[in-house]
Amino acid sequence: MTTARLLYSLLLYLAAPLLLLRLLWRGRRQRAYLRHIPERFGFYADAGKQRYIWLHAVSVGETRAVEPLVRALQAQYPQHRILLTHMTPTGRETGVSLFGDSVTRCYLPYDYPGATRRFLEHFRPEAGLLIETEVWPNLIAAGVSCGIPLHLINARLSERSLRGYRKVGALACDALRGFSLIAAQTEADATRLQALKAARVVVTGNLKFDVDPPAQQVATGVELKRTLGSRLVLLAASTREGEEELLLEGVRRSGLHGALLIIVPRHPQRFDAVAAMVAERGLRMQRRSDGGVIDAATDVLLGDTMGEMFVYYAACDVVLMGGSFLSYGAHSLIEPCTVGKPVIIGPSTYNFAEATDAAVAAGAALRVDDMARGLAAAFELAGDAARCQHMGEAGLAFTAAHRGAASRVLELIQLRAISG
Repeated sequence: MTTARLLYSLLLYLAAPLLLLRLLWRGRRQRAYLRHIPERFGFYADAGKQRYIWLHAVSVGETRAVEPLVRALQAQYPQHRILLTHMTPTGRETGVSLFGDSVTRCYLPYDYPGATRRFLEHFRPEAGLLIETEVWPNLIAAGVSCGIPLHLINARLSERSLRGYRKVGALACDALRGFSLIAAQTEADATRLQALKAARVVVTGNLKFDVDPPAQQVATGVELKRTLGSRLVLLAASTREGEEELLLEGVRRSGLHGALLIIVPRHPQRFDAVAAMVAERGLRMQRRSDGGVIDAATDVLLGDTMGEMFVYYAACDVVLMGGSFLSYGAHSLIEPCTVGKPVIIGPSTYNFAEATDAAVAAGAALRVDDMARGLAAAFELAGDAARCQHMGEAGLAFTAAHRGAASRVLELIQLRAISG
């Protein structure tokens, strides 16, 4: 073990009580955090006599992104079973809704040397695919030691993250060199990864472009829009803490002018808090989870259901993309573009800089400086049917032009261990 990884591991051991306290704290608001705790330390039920291909998708966005690749792997390697790991309960629940019992799922353990080795020795996957930014030094070292090829797929690295990795120098470089393959989303991501001495970096594109909108969800959203008649529908998608206050303050100042505002918080543990914010401002609200027809007097629909983002995208006229109006780096605007919806995005886009720039250049998205301007632009855009249609069509063309990442990744990872 290198000195850098030894110090990193010692810090993890010292942090163990804090990790447990964090699970307990999060479990107060989201009980699912209190389930399957042994898995987080590398203890699992019987794996059975399976040949596994392992994919790690930390949470909801990554799990949705990996769907095309999971389907392709299942079709090409029917003698293998997919092992899908997560770090969050919402990611795990998304895996259930997408794949049911067709995959084996569990939590990836925390990056302790013993826990990661127990995980790999228990399941013995023939290959491991980690999605986007999951670089765990002890896990990667254990994979190398066990002879399990590990690949970083759909990899992205922002300038901000690059600066962070450079602060830990040798630890990050050694970990990245442990991957058999790194499939980067863009040339810029590849360049930043290579700056950290990563080997065999290939640009394959973004898997999220390959995700097809679920037909049933789109149909449900279209029907929801039909029941609203001519009302304009504004969707604040995947909002983060602090953004709802900015949005609701903007609504207080400008009014809704008869429009319906749908707010879908990114994290389910915040549903009740956002509901309280809406109530404090005297706005009439319904919850999506209550079902029923949306009343004409309702100002706000709280999207408090899981796995229904495409319903909300299909039901709206314009999308305000959450995570971009405060310093969160944004969430991906690819999904609403695949449904043909115009997107308004704020100034903070470092997590999806290239995709955002490309969408804006294609005419599928509009960038604004703050929430107040975003809300004003949303009303202006929603009232211009021709412009909405033009941006929606541009979004469809933009996403169609960038498809194919799943097939390119599948081609690269055809290893002897899997093919046998």
